[in-house]
Amino acid sequence: MIDLRDLDGVDHNALVAIGAGAVLGAGDSLASPLPTLHSLTMPAVVAPGDVVRVHPTGQVNVLYRRGANANTLFATERCNSRCLMCSQPPREEDDSWRIGEMIDLLQLIDRDLPVLGITGGEPCLLGEGLAKVLRAAKQFLPNTVLHILTNGRLFADRAFVRLFDQSAGQVVWAVPVYADNATDHDYVVQADGAFDETVNGLHNLAERGHRIEVRCVLHRQTTYRLQELAEYLYRNLPFAEHVAFMGLEPMGYARSNRDVLWIDPLEYANTLSQVSAYLWRRGMAVSIYNIPLCLLPDQARPFARQSISDWKNVFAPECQSCTLRGACCGFFRSAGDGWRSKGIQAIESKAIA
Repeated sequence: MIDLRDLDGVDHNALVAIGAGAVLGAGDSLASPLPTLHSLTMPAVVAPGDVVRVHPTGQVNVLYRRGANANTLFATERCNSRCLMCSQPPREEDDSWRIGEMIDLLQLIDRDLPVLGITGGEPCLLGEGLAKVLRAAKQFLPNTVLHILTNGRLFADRAFVRLFDQSAGQVVWAVPVYADNATDHDYVVQADGAFDETVNGLHNLAERGHRIEVRCVLHRQTTYRLQELAEYLYRNLPFAEHVAFMGLEPMGYARSNRDVLWIDPLEYANTLSQVSAYLWRRGMAVSIYNIPLCLLPDQARPFARQSISDWKNVFAPECQSCTLRGACCGFFRSAGDGWRSKGIQAIESKAIA
């Protein structure tokens, strides 16, 4: 797609001759022989090199954004868990057509993309379809790391794990573990037996040489045993190459379950700092996602990442004078006053250690 929004007098027939597939225009150009994308609600979202899906209604979905800080393939809306804080509530419908779309999309993505995410729903519910997508990724994007969000439950079946042997090394399986015990974990994911399936799945993946990231979303149901969780991860999952502690995204089920989930990050910030340092000192890479720097102790700030996708990211009025704004993740656009910490403030003249 060629961006013509700031150009006049371009010969569209010449663009056809050089193989252009479509043009991005400031207004409708009925004379163009090429499909024309125009009158966008958010013009800055689409740029040359991007891949979009255009519906017959005129609705446009951006499937890939060149230069974005995060690009993700959406694998399926189905899921076998019902996590209390799920930001993308599942829908039980056959969307296996996404397998073909993902394979087509992989051929259009820049070959030098360092990391590509795959999410859902639960991507592993695609079964052999997901393995097919990963084989295509290995063909078209051999140097791209695939970061796949999965609850890991299906990997409790060793035969299922073997479907993905060809992807070992290229894929990082990002799997949530919300507690050091089955009762708490199963409550968070609203599925009996999930903890055992996930832990067995993690061990089966490690046995086949896969790369693993362990994740924990931070809220009232997960933060009160953070120290026990850190100890459990170190003792039982030492093969995890990365541990990510993640602030809550107030979307989907998280909104309807706010009363059981919300906790001001200030209440667990010191413990989070301690467990991050505990794991780091034992050789495990640690990151803190989605929590602004002003809510973290100085010692925890080196673990914090600018983790929120640029199109979801905003800053509060207090951030205007903050000297750490350039290194801060800011806030989710979906976070209103009901999700606001009392500790939000501008920080002056302090550097991240």
